[in-house]
Amino acid sequence: MTEIELKEQGKISRLTNKTFQFDKRLGEGFFSANYFLKSNKIVKENEPNHIVTMQWFQRRDDSKLCGVDEAIALLHTFAIHPEELVIEALNDGDIIQANEPVLKVTGKYENFGFLESVIDGVLARRTSVCTNVYKVMKVIGDTPIFSMADRQDDYQTQIGDGYATYVGGIAKVSTDAQGYWYGGKGMGTMPHALIQICGGDVCKAADIYLKTFPEEKVTALIDYHNNVVRDSLILAKHLGHKLNGVRVDTSKALVDHYFDDKDTSDFDPHGVCKELIFALRKALDDAGFDYVKITVSSSFSAEKIAEWKKAGVPVSMYGVGTYFVNNTTCGFTGDLVMLDGKGEAKEGRANYPSDRLKKVPYPIY
Repeated sequence: MTEIELKEQGKISRLTNKTFQFDKRLGEGFFSANYFLKSNKIVKENEPNHIVTMQWFQRRDDSKLCGVDEAIALLHTFAIHPEELVIEALNDGDIIQANEPVLKVTGKYENFGFLESVIDGVLARRTSVCTNVYKVMKVIGDTPIFSMADRQDDYQTQIGDGYATYVGGIAKVSTDAQGYWYGGKGMGTMPHALIQICGGDVCKAADIYLKTFPEEKVTALIDYHNNVVRDSLILAKHLGHKLNGVRVDTSKALVDHYFDDKDTSDFDPHGVCKELIFALRKALDDAGFDYVKITVSSSFSAEKIAEWKKAGVPVSMYGVGTYFVNNTTCGFTGDLVMLDGKGEAKEGRANYPSDRLKKVPYPIY
């Protein structure tokens, strides 16, 4: 049983440093801003043993927090004498407001201060992804959705981003890496490349897919020829009930050939537009293929999905990528706010009170 499954059953309260596979160079300062390393050395040699409190917060209301468990595990792994630190924290998945502290660490600065910028980045990345997913989940209703964010950033972001996506509310992902921390597996069927290898023959691509994976039904990308209504009908007639669905992924730079002989003066026909999906659904239904599902992808955001839901666009599933990970929603700041039990912070900052923070034991596993 994974730690995520245990967490969901209430058997453990947090993910631990058994979950996260940290690069050992984190403890050597390789990923820390250099001026933190210099400050650590200066304090250690000239002003050691002061007890400080550092707090982390961000500036956006209604955000969904993620990265706290990872930050705690990082402190427990790389801080000097982590057992001496007092750590107070919220939980991954908590809804937070602007300026609300999510993490406080009290101890000797020279024992953990060099990790400040690393924790900033962990909290910012995870919470941004989690919040972007959360914003989509608030408008998606009961329509299924999956994350295609694996292709939107460096592959090394997939594991952490996938976990943040899961905390935000989406378990369907494209790669096993995205599901690694919560025990999920990647999903998907046919890329454009398979159609290209078949000389642009969507039916042949579907046939060899089924030959290789006979236990699965096909969900086929259908915009290869930029004629999704025509090609969806051709494929549906060819496969019958072996066709689970079609995915429309038309580039925003193109106008589907369905509109070649139609007036588009009162709407923007570029890319995956509402009018194209309404036309596709009607064509499939009229031909007796009402069981064929329609998945859409390409440049979908929370705002666009909300607009489509309001318009009643007949979408069976949304695929979202760029919006989840290339949109830094929540930037975190770590500040020293207490010195030897007394308030001490730069102007404009203070030790913000919170009755939501909970003390974290050491160790937590």
